[in-house]
Amino acid sequence: MKLFLTTFVFICLVILGGLPSFAFQDIIALETDTKPSFSETMLDSVESDDNPVSTVDEKTIYKEKESEIFVPSQEQNNLQLRSGIVDYNPETASAYPGMFLLNILKDTAKDVYELEVERTDVPSQLLKDKLTFNFKKGPLDSLHFWSAYQMDFSTNIAESDGTDSNFNVGLINILFDGKFKGGKENFRIMLDPTHRSSHPDFMQTFFQDFYVESTRIPHHKILLGNSRPGVGIEGAQSPYTLSFINRSQISRNYSNIRKFGVRVRGDYPLVDYDLGLYSSSTNFSAFFPGHEFDAWLNLKPLGKTDGKFGKLVTGAGIQSGEKHGTDYYLTGAYAGYRYKRFWTKFEYARANGSNGGAGLTNARSQGMFVTAGYFLTKKLELLARYDHFDPDREISNNNRKEITFGTNYYLKGQALKLIFNYIFCKNDNTDDSHRLMVGTQIVL
Repeated sequence: MKLFLTTFVFICLVILGGLPSFAFQDIIALETDTKPSFSETMLDSVESDDNPVSTVDEKTIYKEKESEIFVPSQEQNNLQLRSGIVDYNPETASAYPGMFLLNILKDTAKDVYELEVERTDVPSQLLKDKLTFNFKKGPLDSLHFWSAYQMDFSTNIAESDGTDSNFNVGLINILFDGKFKGGKENFRIMLDPTHRSSHPDFMQTFFQDFYVESTRIPHHKILLGNSRPGVGIEGAQSPYTLSFINRSQISRNYSNIRKFGVRVRGDYPLVDYDLGLYSSSTNFSAFFPGHEFDAWLNLKPLGKTDGKFGKLVTGAGIQSGEKHGTDYYLTGAYAGYRYKRFWTKFEYARANGSNGGAGLTNARSQGMFVTAGYFLTKKLELLARYDHFDPDREISNNNRKEITFGTNYYLKGQALKLIFNYIFCKNDNTDDSHRLMVGTQIVL
């Protein structure tokens, strides 16, 4: 009942124009056999980008006025049914169904309007409270249902071929986050029913995240199942916290994929790491075509200064694997710094063969990017990025460069934001082009 009513409320809000219900998708074309979908970029962790293990205090994300916190009385608790709505009365609801639904619509719209999201470095949802179910009996302690909707409009201006505009439906992702009794184990199931012509087998991409995770060892998370491997910093970053509409070229080519395996992540004040042993298969396309080992280590020299001098993270990692007799090996390095309203990051990767979003290849490639951002206000952010990629170091005159300028306006943090990007694409063996991209993101 609660799920039905909340879904109905959201649909009404969209029809009335109260909320946009779309966001964006990675659409910069790669010269690959299959185009990486937006869902293949998803690792929807609730932690900050450079701190993949530590738990985030939700009070630092959602701001609430103390006077508006509602505590139901015992009498109201007795009236609660499966819907979980404290003011639900079966007698008045059946007599005046229109008024009851109108009240739910008004209350939900008011809650969303008054929601204040303090942080933009972690994912957040507009309807988290309404779509979280708590259980007194059974193995589950809680179950949180949420979803993401994305869409974008882009105009590509080639210097010799004219203009081409596209309106792209990104995806609909449906996620289930559950916690077992005791609070030490949790699970995630992420479904992707979006139609993609580049993937003929619908079921291979229907199940994205599908794992169980344990936090019984202090400072550690142990994961078993299908997830995004920790290849690079941006490559493993949640798409809900990306600064630009598109990931960098090294992230799109080397990451943007999910694999099945065992993963161990550790976090301490001065260091964190991500180790994983996986099947080299992607999207359940084969049982076990080979193995893959990933390792990444971050150093945080300012981790014990409480942010007085900012946040500095430096890291490096490797990926080594084999698939269908083809070996691949990748190394990477990262440096990022954040101080008050300013932040910047640099990442470099070099591969002798790879098995990421661009597919399995034995090409010797490399790439790097540097990004800088500044918050003019808590809601308005300015961005710039230089992105370089060489798809094959043994072939000359084939480099691809992208220079991107952008702005983000965070209406409700990452739960509802507006994005604008301008991209200048300069490739050695094709004509230069310009790309204007407008998108928005909503996470319920």
